[in-house]
Amino acid sequence: MSNQTYIINNQQITLVDIQEILKENKRVVLGDHAKQAIVNCRKYLDHKVDATDELIYGVNTGFGSLCNTAISKSDLAQLQLNLVRSHACGTGDLVQQDVVKLMLLLKAIGLSFGHSGAQLETVERLLFFYNNDILPVVYQQGSLGASGDLAPLAHIALALVGEGEVYYNNQRIATKSVIQDCGLQPIALKSKEGLALLNGTQFMSSHLLYAVLKAKALCHSLSKISALSIEAFDGRKEPFSANVNEIRNQIGQIQIAEEIRGVLDGSKLILQEKEYVQDPYCLRCIPQVHGASLDTISFAENIVLREINAVTDNPTIFPEEDKVISAGNFHGQPLALALDYMAIALAELGSISERRIYKLVSGTRGLPPFLVVNSGLNSGFMIVQYTAASIVSQNKQLCTPSSIDTIDSSNGQEDHVSMGANAATKLLRVLENCYQIAGLELMTAAQGLAFRKSDQTSPVLHELYTNFRKSVPFVENDIYMSPLMLSSKEFVKQMVG
Repeated sequence: MSNQTYIINNQQITLVDIQEILKENKRVVLGDHAKQAIVNCRKYLDHKVDATDELIYGVNTGFGSLCNTAISKSDLAQLQLNLVRSHACGTGDLVQQDVVKLMLLLKAIGLSFGHSGAQLETVERLLFFYNNDILPVVYQQGSLGASGDLAPLAHIALALVGEGEVYYNNQRIATKSVIQDCGLQPIALKSKEGLALLNGTQFMSSHLLYAVLKAKALCHSLSKISALSIEAFDGRKEPFSANVNEIRNQIGQIQIAEEIRGVLDGSKLILQEKEYVQDPYCLRCIPQVHGASLDTISFAENIVLREINAVTDNPTIFPEEDKVISAGNFHGQPLALALDYMAIALAELGSISERRIYKLVSGTRGLPPFLVVNSGLNSGFMIVQYTAASIVSQNKQLCTPSSIDTIDSSNGQEDHVSMGANAATKLLRVLENCYQIAGLELMTAAQGLAFRKSDQTSPVLHELYTNFRKSVPFVENDIYMSPLMLSSKEFVKQMVG
């Protein structure tokens, strides 16, 4: 944890703020305005519970289809603890720890607006976990993406009350022992607090935020990688001209074309006379395809920024209006659609990348078949392309939209759900696949460029080529390829950051 601090004070948090918090490992704390909003809301709710016998959903009633079951005042705290325990029903693979850390941060931000009824101590405990890398064990499966991300967020809440498991100092251990070692006591939940912690979209929004951050960087990294493929395939520069791209009037396309021009600037290879009048679409249409994906990422960025600056639990408390309103801000439909859309956009980046690999191994434009001199005796990069094709096909299967599905739950009380949590986990699988596809293109393009004059490429691409060669060597004869492919993937992930 750095000495720098970011203060949550009910301001609009931007993507730049999030990037700086993560990159600089800033400590995050509540500001005075946020603290006061939290305290005022809690005081109002305590008074409301003491002063009235009216049923308030989730405060003095059961949950879901048990919403009309009254709970006595003496049992309100136990009700919330029971809620957390019973809803911690996650299963399947574990959520990666950097996404869990985002869940802690985003949940604290959501509760800080003072419309949820959480105790100040509860929100500060979330930030204590965040700042000290105490990361609850959370499972990928269990949320329907409506009524909030109930199961995964219950595992976050479980850690706050001293139960379940966490990762701490690279060990998976009982939360109780970590809290004791830190000199803390488990949080004693008050009325509505369990519901405030479980209702909300922080599982979905953390995945989407993580994917947006990585996908933007991957898209820009692919401008360099695809430009290396252009050089290796002896492609033309005209499709990236400013004039032809600007008259299409698509923002992402214009930006990608500009990036490609910048990356190719100073190349002697791109300026040499070309034998071919046109390049195949996978080269010629990079601005149109990559640009469309970049525009989709920008759309998803807007959706997730709105969400992390929002109150998404239920019921929602308005102390100044003396109202507690049970509504549906926990419904993940905006995120579910964006998550599905993002997966499609990333899959298309992988799809066109594989097509460039296919062209590079085709034995055309002066390149040897499968990018080895003694082809026949050597298979070279033949099965590298097969592997890329397999991954692309899997991405297509993963891109079946989750958001078009819904399953009735809670005895019909929750009769339309977003399935955004499934969209979230699928999206990260597509992203991980795209790292490997991009790595395979980089590996193939570098191999192809070696048959040109690699020192004749642009300074930017020569630097990329030289750095890549420190991790992955030129393949002269058939060797065990998987380690090189994995090294290529890791190189791309380092490019993305």
